[in-house]
Amino acid sequence: MTALRGLSFTAATGTVFGLLGPNGAGKTTAVKILSTLSAADSGSARVAGYEVATRPARVRRTIGYVSQKSGTDPMGTATENLLLAGRLHGMSRRDAAARARELLGGFGLADAADRLVQTYSGGMARKLDLALSLMHRPRVLFLDEPTTGLDPRARGEVWAEVARLTGAEQMTVLLTTHYLEEADHLADRLAIVDRGRVVASGTPDELKSGLRGDAVHVELARADDRAPSVVRTAPGLRDVTVRRATVRGRADDGARALPLVLAALEEAGIAVNSATLARPSLDDVYLRHTGRSLNADADADDAAPEAVEVAE
Repeated sequence: MTALRGLSFTAATGTVFGLLGPNGAGKTTAVKILSTLSAADSGSARVAGYEVATRPARVRRTIGYVSQKSGTDPMGTATENLLLAGRLHGMSRRDAAARARELLGGFGLADAADRLVQTYSGGMARKLDLALSLMHRPRVLFLDEPTTGLDPRARGEVWAEVARLTGAEQMTVLLTTHYLEEADHLADRLAIVDRGRVVASGTPDELKSGLRGDAVHVELARADDRAPSVVRTAPGLRDVTVRRATVRGRADDGARALPLVLAALEEAGIAVNSATLARPSLDDVYLRHTGRSLNADADADDAAPEAVEVAE
């Protein structure tokens, strides 16, 4: 099976580049190849100017990596975890201790430095994962679904720290996520990935502004096979998709089009639970390019990018 089909992008120094797509789209496969954890079958990949295939040791010294699952030792303290990471990176005991204190303070973990990690909340544990990845001051940081499972407050704290890293330390961050809000909030540029391919790329604002008009979103009381043909009779509505009981479309004048959509559904005897108008979102962009919502299930397969370049 093939996970990536001609995936190609470039991330600039000191920016957050987002790979946005559903689970199974190939995002994690791309990160594993770029971080030397997996080998590509074909194509080329460069990180901070180094060829991943021919200079993997140099790439590893240049990057930090936060995977979807925590890499900390839950039976150790935060300080012990950080000191071990520093020593593995070749730091002296003194330098590792100083860097550990710096990171614990920066992430607001100083008061919990000597607590076992197994007693940490989800947000605290994720901050420690970030701190571990930064012990050796990497130039490029890979964040693979970094906030999955966190509550909104903890997610916001991680976002703030990522923004600080790119701003104050000019670190390049490659972020994979299936959270629309996360990509919109953090990414300077992003690529929307579907089944191993980039289907759209640009800044979040560029991608959203490429869609004219308003997004029309109608939730039916129940799925109805007649809904697609009924909705498409409404004047002023285009790019109509119907998935189960959800109707989506676009209109140059949403305020005029929505009442006509509702009237057509009512005349057909199709009950409606709710209807909304909104400016274009990243989900609308994904829908436009793939024919389905980002939250829809996507099948994936397994292999390599043709060209991936991350930060120099």
